[in-house]
Amino acid sequence: MPLRIVLVRHGQSSFNLEQRIQGRDDRSTLTEKGRHQARSAGHALADLTLDAVYSSPLSRASDTATLLLGEHGSAVPPQIDDGLLEIDLAPWSGLLRRELIDVDPEGERLWREAPEALELKRADGSRYRPIQELMAQAEGFVDRLLRTHRDLITAPDDGGRQGSVLIVAHNGILRCLLLQLLSLPASGFSRFRLANASISILNLSGRAIAGNRPEVQIESLNGSAHLGEDPLPSRGPGSRIVLVRHGETDWNREGRFQGQKDIPLNQRGISQAHAAQRVLTKVTFNRAYTSSMSRPRQTAETILADHPGVPLTSTDGLREIGHGLWEGRLEREIAEGWPQLLADWKRAPETVQMPEGETLQNVWDRSLSTWLAIVRSLDTDETALVVAHDAVNKTILCALMGLNPADIWSVKQGNGGVTVIDYPDTAEGEPVIACLNLTHHLGGVLDCTSPGAL
Repeated sequence: MPLRIVLVRHGQSSFNLEQRIQGRDDRSTLTEKGRHQARSAGHALADLTLDAVYSSPLSRASDTATLLLGEHGSAVPPQIDDGLLEIDLAPWSGLLRRELIDVDPEGERLWREAPEALELKRADGSRYRPIQELMAQAEGFVDRLLRTHRDLITAPDDGGRQGSVLIVAHNGILRCLLLQLLSLPASGFSRFRLANASISILNLSGRAIAGNRPEVQIESLNGSAHLGEDPLPSRGPGSRIVLVRHGETDWNREGRFQGQKDIPLNQRGISQAHAAQRVLTKVTFNRAYTSSMSRPRQTAETILADHPGVPLTSTDGLREIGHGLWEGRLEREIAEGWPQLLADWKRAPETVQMPEGETLQNVWDRSLSTWLAIVRSLDTDETALVVAHDAVNKTILCALMGLNPADIWSVKQGNGGVTVIDYPDTAEGEPVIACLNLTHHLGGVLDCTSPGAL
């Protein structure tokens, strides 16, 4: 079984509330709201058995860990680790964000536009790059984590309990941990959002010895429904796209490769579409797009029942990958006819040409072209709904995160799962993954949707 990594950002702090820059400064404390958020996160994770807990030594994180574990009921003590300290922004510490513009306008601009290039001066006059230092710190923590829990990561998938490790820390270091685990550069720092007390889930599997990194899958990112507030991240400037995977089909349930076979939703899939509808009922959609196949269209139409007058456009560019001769077959049947090709699909999917079907590059090209056309069509204050398929959504998300077709298994998309992408600048600017594969509306923090074939 893979090792589950649960990332929790600390609850709201006094500096968060006042909109002050805190970084590695330990003067801020949890607000009453922050304490409530910490307990809510513990309640949301109550069904998880924790094998280990790690926390930043800064009080806003260590207090969050203590309150979370008290609500959770776990007897596992948190291990305080300096590798989880927040970014060092000492020259700016305590400043209101609006004050920073007057104090260091060029630094403030770089922090917004290219934080990995930001350089600050320490009290002794030496200069340093905070993001680069934090990336190195994250790398060290990840290496220790993998060595410590190697046995859990490499445990056989025999149906036993999946090990879980909880990490309670800060916005900056958690983003750097994500980048390090996904082998992404520091330039991706601004591509993720992590709200106070949000929960993110990663799954690690494979070898983690002799410097080899395990396979990493993002199961969910920046979930906040457990806090009793709007389940979607707050909206800033710029356009937004809500990306949804269609509800379950009988072939999903059976584990059949369906590809471009036009299989409709089953009853559970219809229920999942209605659950997504309830989550998205307060969102103002300006337009909507769907694959031209029936299962995403049914899902989109269900969601849009609460949004009369929103035009729905069907497009072949969002159709699922064509599995060719594999369509309609179970994995064991494919293993009998194409054993090496199936092994390659699991190990190196970007190398596979489906028999009489498509490659991932084919899907990548057409889905990204369609996605970019949608993004460019939106005004800065508009929101679009896009409903598509597993492989299509994964290729889009991999591209937005800076990954490539070889990394398709790094992203999970559950039936009825909700993802939000923001474009705070322009369609040509850096996208922000505001949240990924939220499935709380389908039964809890963990994605319990069907693991069936594409």
